[in-house]
Amino acid sequence: MVAGPSLEHKHRALTEAFSMAGIETAALDARLLLQHVLGLDHAQFISAPARLLSEAEAAQLEALAARRLSREPLSRIFGEAEFWSLPFYVSEATLDPRPDSETLIELALELMPAAREEAASLLDLGTGSGCLLLSLLSEWPQARGLGVDMAPEALATARRNAARLGLEARAEFQQSNWFGAVSGRYDLIISNPPYIRRADIAGLAPEVARFDPALALDGGVSGIEPYELIFAEAANYLSPGGWLIVEFGFGQLEEIKQALDASPLGSQAAQLLHRADLSGTPRCLAVEKRAL
Repeated sequence: MVAGPSLEHKHRALTEAFSMAGIETAALDARLLLQHVLGLDHAQFISAPARLLSEAEAAQLEALAARRLSREPLSRIFGEAEFWSLPFYVSEATLDPRPDSETLIELALELMPAAREEAASLLDLGTGSGCLLLSLLSEWPQARGLGVDMAPEALATARRNAARLGLEARAEFQQSNWFGAVSGRYDLIISNPPYIRRADIAGLAPEVARFDPALALDGGVSGIEPYELIFAEAANYLSPGGWLIVEFGFGQLEEIKQALDASPLGSQAAQLLHRADLSGTPRCLAVEKRAL
């Protein structure tokens, strides 16, 4: 058997190629690809710089590297991504779970501490991979939740993730256009709706514009149309004292607040607050429905 290059040599070569292609996380992506192909964890990768790749390993690595050079995200290449320290399958119909969205989970845990012990009810609008709903269910062992999405493939992915995480008994998934097929009231409604202005989608990073589903990106002409739809109906589905938490994009906070003020939920709001992500960018808005 003819041996290929060493791990250290291949990591340097891939890092250079990725960097030249405009990939900002070139060294990290090169390492993760090598770990994936060779079945190594981070510690093993560091301790084995002289390890030689076999022909088969080198060929597999080249094929996967070509996909990354086309700007396909690693999560699409691997078929999964980590969110809230949990593994999630992804598919062509789901967004790539991103660390910024963990801000919603942090805020929900802060605002609803009693949910750790009580049987809270959750609704996730546009559930995609189910990462928001399932991450909260993993923190709240008595809670139950419903995730809705327009895309059947996204719902299939979310159900697969629920089974993977052992949460299928407390998570249901249903096809629905926002609240269209939803009934009942919920202690928490959470959503990461599409918020990109339609005209801006083509100018996004290739990893997003080419590989994230358009249905999960397109916020209409203004970028805030989904929020107007959610705010118009949310009060009918929130329990008194319940919370709505939504993610939004860069520079949208004031527009989102104006849309809320003009909605039925705005007139029933008891509290309104927002939180920034790790980069300090305002990322999510929380609204409490006034208790009776």
